[in-house]
Amino acid sequence: MTTIPAPAPIEQETFFPKKYGGKYTVTLIPGDGVGQENAEALKQVFMAANVPVEFEQYDISGLEEEEDQLFQEAVDSLRRNKIGIKGIFYTSSERDSRTSFNVTMRKELDMYATLSLVKTMPGVPSRMKDLDFAIIRESTEGEYSGLEHESVEGVVESLKVITKEKTERIARFAFDFALKNNRKKVTIIHKANIMKLADGLFLRTCREVAKEYEHHGIQYNDLIVDNTCMQLVCRPQQFDVMVMPNLYGSIVSNIGAGLIGGPALVPGCNIGREFAMFEPGCHQVGLELQDKGIANPTALLLSSVMMLRHLNLNDHANMISKAVFKTVETGQAKTPDVGGNATTKEFTEAVISNL
Repeated sequence: MTTIPAPAPIEQETFFPKKYGGKYTVTLIPGDGVGQENAEALKQVFMAANVPVEFEQYDISGLEEEEDQLFQEAVDSLRRNKIGIKGIFYTSSERDSRTSFNVTMRKELDMYATLSLVKTMPGVPSRMKDLDFAIIRESTEGEYSGLEHESVEGVVESLKVITKEKTERIARFAFDFALKNNRKKVTIIHKANIMKLADGLFLRTCREVAKEYEHHGIQYNDLIVDNTCMQLVCRPQQFDVMVMPNLYGSIVSNIGAGLIGGPALVPGCNIGREFAMFEPGCHQVGLELQDKGIANPTALLLSSVMMLRHLNLNDHANMISKAVFKTVETGQAKTPDVGGNATTKEFTEAVISNL
């Protein structure tokens, strides 16, 4: 059971989702690729488990050019509801294409902490055994600040922004997460040997925060990001909680997914002071699997379990979590990504039968 630190004091009730008629209203954004199939599986499981949640669904696509108005409506929905769950949007690499919906949503609502949980699952063949670590990345600045310009033709400058204020709050989030989840060590990931000012500030600030948690028995160390990648594929069991700037987190979460069997097994969320958005922790779209009926909804279902715990619906969270893990462990309905040939529908039905 994973506990997410509350970003605001509990007495500030305006920061928490409200119940209407005994149910929470949650913004649902399926996303691109396998998003629609995974969202349908989620809705079926919630209905079967009698979860007191109603969804406001927004079918936005990063593939469509005329989606900006609908995207803004979805953001407004999240502002009202305070909580949402989504798939991953496709983002084009073309120069004149729009800014990533994923990044824009996190920055606009200041959901500054992105959490991905990497844990080996019984029943899934994986490259490494006994992995259980959390990746926490700062989501509103760093290389994803979006400040780029072409100084002269053929010369582009892209600004990486690191601030002490935002580094301090992501560091506190990481150490609070470690404290609340009985984790023993936080590893600070950086490239301060080269980016001495930007990553140097990140490293120094994280170290300052770490000292405040020493009396709780939480250890800390730091690693250069390229060494981190090597250590992940050689001896990943050494990691417990990892905290890092934005781009490094994107890379490390993908490595973590590869270690345990794929992106469909990594749950995650984006947390801010007021808003929370739950989504798969490895941001793969799965366009090549769209409409084939073989998507694996495990990551979205486990992300929904995190969401239910955030809403203090622990009984429903435990029920769905146990059903998903039982389905995966017994191999009742293995989807192709984990070595089977079951469809999304068959996997979903197996989860429901295990509720």
